[in-house]
Amino acid sequence: MKKAGDRSCVGIYCTKMITSSVLGGLRAARTSVIVTRNLAAASKAADPIQQLFLDKIREYKQKSAGGKLVGASPAVEKELKTELEKLERQYGGGSGVDMTAFPSFKFEDPKLDPIDEQAAAKK
Repeated sequence: MKKAGDRSCVGIYCTKMITSSVLGGLRAARTSVIVTRNLAAASKAADPIQQLFLDKIREYKQKSAGGKLVGASPAVEKELKTELEKLERQYGGGSGVDMTAFPSFKFEDPKLDPIDEQAAAKK
């Protein structure tokens, strides 16, 4: 049975640490390569399928400029409006309240009564 002070246990622990640090570095390098590759593909597409994909993304960006759903039918827009009204009733939103914005918080320090040590000592 190996003990904590045994050299073989220390060697295994060091090997695990080195392995995990090397693998972490490789993961970071791989992520960097993927991001670089994707940025290069976005600027100029060599493949016609990539070019079609980029064209569709640009088209979608133009259509969604107003912040509305792209290609939504009137039934879908009505359902969205109904769901937003439910959320307004449930969470206190009303007319003029933007339910999509992050709420703002205001914290005030509580008022504390001063402690009078002399009055407590007299009692």
